[in-house]
Amino acid sequence: MEILLPERKSLTTDKEQLDKGSPQALKKEQSSVINDSGGGANHDQVKLIITTRKLFLQLKKQETDLIFLRSLHYARWNEKTYLWEVTHSEKNLQLLRHYFAKRLTEQELVHPEEMTSGQQEQRPDHELSIAIREGRLRLIFAFDQALIKFIKQLPYPKYDGQNRWWSVADSPVVRADLEKYCQEHGWKLNYTKISSNAGDTNKVSKREAANYRKCPQAMLDLLTAKRYSSSTIRTYKSMFEEFINFYPQHRPEEITEKEILVFLRYLVEERQVSISYQNQSINAIKFYYEQVLGGKRRFYFIERPVKERKLPVVLSEQEVGRILGSLDNLKHKCLLMLIYSAGLRISEALNLKPKDLDSKRMQVRVRNAKGKKDRVSLLSKSILPILRSYYQLYEPKEYLFEGADGGKYSARSAQNVFKKACKRARIQKRATLHTLRHSFATHLLEKGTDLRYIQTLLGHGSSRTTEIYTHVSTKALKDIESPLDSLTLE
Repeated sequence: MEILLPERKSLTTDKEQLDKGSPQALKKEQSSVINDSGGGANHDQVKLIITTRKLFLQLKKQETDLIFLRSLHYARWNEKTYLWEVTHSEKNLQLLRHYFAKRLTEQELVHPEEMTSGQQEQRPDHELSIAIREGRLRLIFAFDQALIKFIKQLPYPKYDGQNRWWSVADSPVVRADLEKYCQEHGWKLNYTKISSNAGDTNKVSKREAANYRKCPQAMLDLLTAKRYSSSTIRTYKSMFEEFINFYPQHRPEEITEKEILVFLRYLVEERQVSISYQNQSINAIKFYYEQVLGGKRRFYFIERPVKERKLPVVLSEQEVGRILGSLDNLKHKCLLMLIYSAGLRISEALNLKPKDLDSKRMQVRVRNAKGKKDRVSLLSKSILPILRSYYQLYEPKEYLFEGADGGKYSARSAQNVFKKACKRARIQKRATLHTLRHSFATHLLEKGTDLRYIQTLLGHGSSRTTEIYTHVSTKALKDIESPLDSLTLE
């Protein structure tokens, strides 16, 4: 059987025909275009405007010309000015002159501002626009390698590839550095303000920041040697990294007390962090300069804020019952019941080992808790049969609550279990897993338990910490009559 093939209209100069639009064909087409000094059969004039940092081209649309322009380094079409923009380099200029040849007419401008509105409408090449948002400065400008290099030395530099702008942390020091750079290099500087609900997040993660600097190993080693908890080490590491990346051009030991105060004001005024967050940052900074650098007492004059006394969220006994009743998984039910029945912190519950439960004395031994202290708490009679069933089914090896692959059960998984249980129980309060501990203390107080015993069970070092539960307990409030109830309304 004969198969009829379509007639080939023409053959390429190569022995093999390349598919139209393939990378090989495009590369070949670009090569042939660049080597053609006449720029093709079309002889339309092309206007070249030369500035210090950019080359601007005004030309009619032709496919061969567009292919050539796209092959140049950092070439782009500007829809506002209807001009092609190319980075001014000796190589690009030679390629343009060679390709367009006699079609090219050149005009050289020392300052981009000299360009007429028809050539560059509202698009000066030497302009830096700064959009201000709480905590961040967006830097919008035409591509410039020297300026980008300078920006990377500022605190928390981040490039947004989608919008094609840079952003850095906002502070008086950063603004002064940008203004100084613009004055020295002849850049026109414009400030604008944008709404607070759009754009970058206040804090830039280390994955987003360029040249992110890590916490000095000497600080981590000393924290470990002094037996700080893993949670405290993680907090200090994160806080100190945020601080040293605010001054990426400075070595940590060269940062002055004045610059530290600028950073702390940035946390409060721009980032609007909590008082607790600010205090933790101060502690991390003080630890490095006082402990790591030979105990120098350099920064004792930092004004530390007074910590707010917020009342904890407390669940009623009925709400706790609905949460526990919504759990079907035996491990999840056992974990949440134990946290509530003994008033445990999340880390304390996850660090428990089977040997820490004493069914004869009905006690739970909490080892190496917050403040490096051991204590004992209550073991509920109601939880014993559930614990025994759980132990027989799961057979934990080291920790009482272990993950699917062994090892300690994660705190995030425990929080997710509680969150889903609250959703099923239709709890409207903003409760977390720690709320069970607050509820434990409040319910004991309402049942008449002495505050000193509650302090011991919770492991509080000061009775003032435990006294906060007197403000959320409803026992005493029930016996108080509102003055409105005694009024006779006419």
